[in-house]
Amino acid sequence: MSLKDHLLARIALEGPMRVDDYMQSCLLHPDWGYYTTRAPFGAQGDFITAPEISQMFGELIGLSLAQSWLNQGAPAPFTLAELGPGRGTLMADVLRACAQVPGFLAAAQVTLIEASPALRGVQRETLAGHEVTHLDTVAELPEAPLFLIANEFFDVLPIRQFIRHGAGWAERRIGATDAELTFGLAPVAPQPALAHRLEDTKDGDLVELCAPATKVMNEVGRRIAGHGGAGLIIDYGDWRALGDTLQALEDHAPAKPLANPGKADITAHVDFEALAGACPCRYSRVVTQGVFLERLGITARAQKLAEPLNGEALNSHIAAHRRLTHPAEMGNLFKVMGLYPKGQTPPPGTEA
Repeated sequence: MSLKDHLLARIALEGPMRVDDYMQSCLLHPDWGYYTTRAPFGAQGDFITAPEISQMFGELIGLSLAQSWLNQGAPAPFTLAELGPGRGTLMADVLRACAQVPGFLAAAQVTLIEASPALRGVQRETLAGHEVTHLDTVAELPEAPLFLIANEFFDVLPIRQFIRHGAGWAERRIGATDAELTFGLAPVAPQPALAHRLEDTKDGDLVELCAPATKVMNEVGRRIAGHGGAGLIIDYGDWRALGDTLQALEDHAPAKPLANPGKADITAHVDFEALAGACPCRYSRVVTQGVFLERLGITARAQKLAEPLNGEALNSHIAAHRRLTHPAEMGNLFKVMGLYPKGQTPPPGTEA
């Protein structure tokens, strides 16, 4: 049996399913889920994230958080956490860069929020030599100063989709036609969580909600507000979501979201306005990844790393810098929002 067979049988028994239920099954089903059955990152996987492109990305993120740590009096101990850490590459680069900051590594309690058993194993290998704690959810994070990274984490959290009809909304559902998964609509009903979207939408507009994202932000923001710390949220999306952003990626190429459940990565754009609204601590204005990295000195770092390089190695290095920062590549697509406590300054790179 495949995940598709399982979902078709479930729909036949229970009726059409919500989009968030579908995403959850596709990504984390214990037997056929995308993240529970494989390590999808890098050239051998389905996509490459910024940390896999260049060490510069993680180094600069680490030094941004380390400067926030210093600005707040170097609290010790503190939680250094990453949400959805992939292969552990980003955290490895953070720890290497922050080894230059006196006292930082000694005070840091490295904590990874990871649901995938397969990826946990890869992360332990990548971070061999460092003491690492794995947790299932952010709710398990200690009540302590929290310095946190979330790079391409929120985009995989399950969303619900609604299409406006008058003053009500029809929720998008997934059913079956001729043994194939298909989209349909539930009856129109009021949606109190979307009352504010009646102001900026019209009939036929599609709006997405991500309740798990707001829960995560509340947990993270409460710790930063109450105990100190900082956070960097890096993802693709915009300040306010509008339209269908559900997408799938398989073998580094776009795929249809319903075509191969469990065999493709499924994501949606992040609504940064919704994240900010759920966050009990202060948050910075959203900046593009390119601007964020340039503020932190990525060009100077790239020039330094380029000094011993030539030939294909130099060309690859130049291409990596461009991919991370250029507006036509990841530079404008990805956004960054900083989190910080009242009375403190935003993490470097996210200042207004």
